[in-house]
Amino acid sequence: MEQNVGSLDKNVRIAVGAVAGTVSLAVLGGQVDLPEIASPVLGIVAVMMLATAVTGTCGLYSVLGIDTCSV
Repeated sequence: MEQNVGSLDKNVRIAVGAVAGTVSLAVLGGQVDLPEIASPVLGIVAVMMLATAVTGTCGLYSVLGIDTCSV
């Protein structure tokens, strides 16, 4: 698969992934008052955001024909 995630997009994905992962762990630890289902959902969001940032490819972008990569 060809890279379709640009540098600004990668940075945003890393930030969103980090925040989602932190909140997910906080829900597990009882520090944030959210329903327990929020923890695995946020965990999945965090993993997906970080994985797409690291690989530089996004499957949804491919389907929609979006390319934020300048290369």
